[in-house]
Amino acid sequence: MSEPAAELPAIESPCIQVCRLDEAGTCIGCFRTATEIGSWLNFSPEQRREIIARLPQRAAVRFDEV
Repeated sequence: MSEPAAELPAIESPCIQVCRLDEAGTCIGCFRTATEIGSWLNFSPEQRREIIARLPQRAAVRFDEV
């Protein structure tokens, strides 16, 4: 009998296993919002790529504030 999860396609994710939300509700590891994280599996590949493309800018804003 095969494992059902083994049959699922891999989903691209920016998660780096540092999962903690800041006071604004943004993950300090991947810079996605809590809503984006919760909805990630429901987004199309195109939507996920659009979000991923915005993450470097979010990181720059966070680190420029320090």
